[in-house]
Amino acid sequence: MNFEFGIEEQKFVAEVRHFIAEQAMLEDAHDVMNPNRESDSILSDTPARKRFNKAMAERGYMGMSWPKQYGGKELPGIYEYLLNEELSRVGAPLIGKGVGCVGQTLIRHGSDKLKAEFLPKILRAEVEFALGYTEPGAGSDLASLKLKAERSDDGWMLNGQKMFTTSAHFADWYWLAARTDPLAKKHKGISLFLVPMDHPGITITPIETLGEHVTNQVFVDDVWVSDEYLVGEENKGWTYICEALDYERFTFYTFSPLEEKFNRLLELVKSTLRDGRPLSSDPCVRRDMARLATEVETAKMLQRRVIYTASTGEVPSVEAAECKLFSTELHQRLSRAAMDFLGEDGLLHKDDEDAPMAGKWEWSYRATPLDTIGAGTSEIQKNIIARKKLQLPLEY
Repeated sequence: MNFEFGIEEQKFVAEVRHFIAEQAMLEDAHDVMNPNRESDSILSDTPARKRFNKAMAERGYMGMSWPKQYGGKELPGIYEYLLNEELSRVGAPLIGKGVGCVGQTLIRHGSDKLKAEFLPKILRAEVEFALGYTEPGAGSDLASLKLKAERSDDGWMLNGQKMFTTSAHFADWYWLAARTDPLAKKHKGISLFLVPMDHPGITITPIETLGEHVTNQVFVDDVWVSDEYLVGEENKGWTYICEALDYERFTFYTFSPLEEKFNRLLELVKSTLRDGRPLSSDPCVRRDMARLATEVETAKMLQRRVIYTASTGEVPSVEAAECKLFSTELHQRLSRAAMDFLGEDGLLHKDDEDAPMAGKWEWSYRATPLDTIGAGTSEIQKNIIARKKLQLPLEY
């Protein structure tokens, strides 16, 4: 399989790298470009990162694959993937949920009102969204969600709770899944709504995770939503959610952070001395590094399969699951290897001035478990592969 991109695609990558180099000269670049934040680095959660997104919008990088009638350029989706690859390589925020999950769904299923209200704001990087899916009893089994939406005048009254909502503490709008038909089969009675995050009935409680990533629990109490802010058709929300998650797995789990992390690990073993000799001379370290190098190339191949399948017009459900499963767990293996190589020095926190590589590996060790949970746990990815590719039964 040829992993090289075409001439026009390579020109685009060079253009993006030039843009990033320009941004790296600005005073707030240390905040904008921070790969040590791991998966948290994709977020536009600070003024500097929001400014960076607006700079990307001015360059025309938002909504490149959208139809021209909605302000896009109708470029192949590969250009958005290539953009995200370069952004994630330096730890800058990605083009995000607005362009992908929200924007693409609104283009395909949204009303004219929702398109007119939100699509221009997304293209100008003027709005941030939070995805309200997971609940205390509905995580991997998302179709079991219980947040209720009951008919009230010309709209809906929403009540319930969401858990682990990334971005809720800084988002402007909530992309909220709710049960609109409690008597239907669990996949059939779900609808999607757009709700302003500053609604008085919404209470946000931040939760800091093991890797210092902030997620949130959100309480929804008597939140009334007009019919105009129902996304698509009533009770079709599960279909829209599945489409959005496939897009998320395709664009969010890029290859470049793995490559960069492996290169930093290679730098570590070459520069760290044990008994006066570099770690790279140890046969056990060399064996482990060779295995990890092979796995990094495997992750690259799996990502390219996702790209190829998507380029043919098919939904890369299996390919995205294989890539997500392998690459996120490889991030953990790289961090564990670094901790093993460093010994007790690897336990030093990033705030300790003696921490190797400014505490990158201890932080990475704590942060990478999150990647195996977001956008569907590793167990969910295995079920997708087993059911759709291997055609194994759901029950044994």
